[in-house]
Amino acid sequence: MSENGKGNGRDSQLALRELQQRLMGLSPRRRMEALLEGADAGAVVRALPPESLYLTIQEVGLADATELVQLASPAQFRAFVDLGAWKRDKVDTHAALTWLRAARGGFDDTSEYLRKLHALDLEVLELVLREFVVLHDKEENPDVNPQGVTLETPEGRYLVEITTEGVEMSAVRALVNDLIAENPFEAVRLLEAVRWEIPGELEETAFQFRKGRLVDMGFPSLEDAVALFSRVDLATPKKPIVTSALAASQGHVDYLEASFRGLTALERQNAEDELAGVANAALVAELEDPGDLDAVRRVGEMTRDSLSLGLEYLTGADPSQATEVLRDVPLRRVFQTGFTLTLQLKYRADRLAKSPGAVVDGVPLVLPEEAAALEALRRKRPRRALKVEGAEPVPFRSLREIAASEAVLTRAEAQVDVLRGVLGGTPEAARQAVARFGAPLESLGVPRLFAAVVAMAILDGRAEARPVPLGRGAELGARLFEGTPQAPRLLASATERALAGLVGAVPETAREELRRMVGVTLARLLEELGAAWLEDTTWSPVASEVLPMESSPVP
Repeated sequence: MSENGKGNGRDSQLALRELQQRLMGLSPRRRMEALLEGADAGAVVRALPPESLYLTIQEVGLADATELVQLASPAQFRAFVDLGAWKRDKVDTHAALTWLRAARGGFDDTSEYLRKLHALDLEVLELVLREFVVLHDKEENPDVNPQGVTLETPEGRYLVEITTEGVEMSAVRALVNDLIAENPFEAVRLLEAVRWEIPGELEETAFQFRKGRLVDMGFPSLEDAVALFSRVDLATPKKPIVTSALAASQGHVDYLEASFRGLTALERQNAEDELAGVANAALVAELEDPGDLDAVRRVGEMTRDSLSLGLEYLTGADPSQATEVLRDVPLRRVFQTGFTLTLQLKYRADRLAKSPGAVVDGVPLVLPEEAAALEALRRKRPRRALKVEGAEPVPFRSLREIAASEAVLTRAEAQVDVLRGVLGGTPEAARQAVARFGAPLESLGVPRLFAAVVAMAILDGRAEARPVPLGRGAELGARLFEGTPQAPRLLASATERALAGLVGAVPETAREELRRMVGVTLARLLEELGAAWLEDTTWSPVASEVLPMESSPVP
């Protein structure tokens, strides 16, 4: 408090911030009840930022939160429509009419409702009317007889036909009646304008007004927002990062939360403002609507993950250093640091995909796990592939996940070298090798292709990509399996023969991955084909689903 006993501006701001924090800690419905239960509910509601009120209204549901809409100020109501009645650069007139319905209280509330109505851009109001009414000039057509619900303007010249039904019809009729009752002359002029205005021009003008107000609410222009996702030079961490400790780490540490713990109240307020700015910029850069709560949550989680990742790097993976880093480094830079860590993986994945012979028939020459990782990393916003078939890739959250993706990338690079080598060493030779199988690589699959290469190496002691001749099936089975159908085993010599036949075609740097790939492939052949082979020493009809075979010996 100041010496005269009155709160200064800083006190008021802090008090409002504390009120917001307490309210946001409540469930949406309890938050609404808390706003409405006091005698000064209107003053409290109007003191809050419109985006906070909008969030509460949407979480509760507009149908159950109309009292909040009616208590809101005209400027807050205009913000609700800006957030909730647009789909990118298009007005959703049905949504705008729904907000107008919510703002309409009882008869005694007409003047307040009209203030809200006139707070909207005139262009938005005209677009709503244009969508739901048709103006008929009785002087031009005295016999006009519209089929829908109609209203006659006070001077008797026009019939206003309402072209919608149900609750929307009632809302439009009330809207037109309110406008006429307030000022008949201006209402008729508005309806005449609606009749002749060009919709595209109306919408573009309204969009530009809305865009300016969104900037005032903290949502930057697209040009400014996309700069958030810029690559930056990575600063030196506070302390060295121990890779082995990251690999052994279990669970997730929220470095953003850790960074806030040591802040003073004023520092926390400033950091929260920074955080909101970064999240808003990310939302705009992702081309999402600020009023789409699902998008806000999704992008908000992504923003938090990138910030936590950036802080983990800058602290040297030491949460105790997070507050100090936050004091020294703007959150925007922290975000860019986290994003740059993922961007480096994307650049590496892009280089691999563009290297000669790395892709045949549009399919990368890598195994499925590595292919999924490459696809996720090469997105506009790099993601981490999950080891669950069909699962959507997720944002990176930790340095441990970065390290894991680096390891997958290393395997993918070696797999390209392996497959490029065993398929002939050049892009043309690889295409010719795949053509021998009579199916595009997308249908054949890289695992089956490599299984055939391994099988032919066991048979002939050299790298050759071709389907296994059916006439040599007995020979292959004898060189692969031993034991009984109940306990099949892989012959040790199978691995040795495969490696001996393939190693000469593979660069030395990729030979460790070759050993792993051969081991994985032979283990799959044993699991899926071993027992059936040992049962009657013939290949089952489904064997070709694992190992490509020809119907007759290949010359």
